[in-house]
Amino acid sequence: MHPTLHTKFCDQVGVQYPIVQTGMGWVATSSLVAGTANAGGLGILASAVMDMEELRSEVAEIKRLTNKPFAVNMRADATDIEERVDFLIEQGVKVASFAQAPKQKIIERCKSAGVFVMPSIGARRHAEKVLDWGVDAVLVQGGEGGGHTGSVPTSILLPDVIDAVAGKIPVIAAGGFFNGRGLVAALAYGADGIAMGTRFLLTKDSTVPDVIKQFYLQQNVQGTVVSTQVDGVPHRVLRTELVEFLESGRGRLLALPRAALNALKFRKMTGTPMGDMLREGLEMRKALDLTFAQMLMAANTPMLLKATMIDGNIDAGVMASGQVVGVIKDLPTCDELIQRIVDEAETALKELGA
Repeated sequence: MHPTLHTKFCDQVGVQYPIVQTGMGWVATSSLVAGTANAGGLGILASAVMDMEELRSEVAEIKRLTNKPFAVNMRADATDIEERVDFLIEQGVKVASFAQAPKQKIIERCKSAGVFVMPSIGARRHAEKVLDWGVDAVLVQGGEGGGHTGSVPTSILLPDVIDAVAGKIPVIAAGGFFNGRGLVAALAYGADGIAMGTRFLLTKDSTVPDVIKQFYLQQNVQGTVVSTQVDGVPHRVLRTELVEFLESGRGRLLALPRAALNALKFRKMTGTPMGDMLREGLEMRKALDLTFAQMLMAANTPMLLKATMIDGNIDAGVMASGQVVGVIKDLPTCDELIQRIVDEAETALKELGA
């Protein structure tokens, strides 16, 4: 392998390639995480939609499927975050991934136990803040990425964040990556690796129903939209009839009642006490500066995603997606995907004379 493709991030987390599979709710389960790990990348388990019993079960299954390092993604504002962190430490999980910046005491707890801390960020100021708090790396997602996203494209946000951290910690680039040329481009900017969500969702190791995968594969590069009607904050999703209905304004009167019902369904499914759910909602509202209506819509999101990613219901659900969906045309295994990316990156480096 070309030495450029082995970065300091690889050594720090113990992986062969600087390629990360992101922690997508309902998608990044044990099968996908282990498939990524066995292929030489870093798989991230999406635990935010799991209760503690499910988290324990999924971590045990990952360990059964692989002996390679992996990560667990958590919501930094979860009411049981300390219990989850203690569990990761107990299980010897290599990397703690956070959807938002965790509190400094959580970072310190992880680092004191040798757990690598990598939050996701979307702005230079966020990188500067968590750098001061002592994180080990940051995953920065540009506006091309799926799910909750900002408006600044990766080509502008990534170098800005890299300049901000000034080589003190690794930066993993997300938003718009799907092949080896993208990996080389990210490394040229100064990143230490790339993270991909949609590209890993569309693999054979992903447990997403085939009918949903085929719907993704049918999309073109105009097949996504950034909507605030799904959960109150910018969210890049596929253009479905439900999303178009919400975006048109005709569905907005129904949004809050539907959100309330789905939030109650999610509470019942996970066994989350109402008091805990309200506390989590208030923490989210404070952290993201949401209105009460937006907070309620955000609580609705897990069930809308589950309807597609688990139940296979195109009409009733929401499908988070990066813009790269329009250029993805196949369903390789994680091993085939990662080897393809590495081969393409080596070819690109040779052509550049690097």
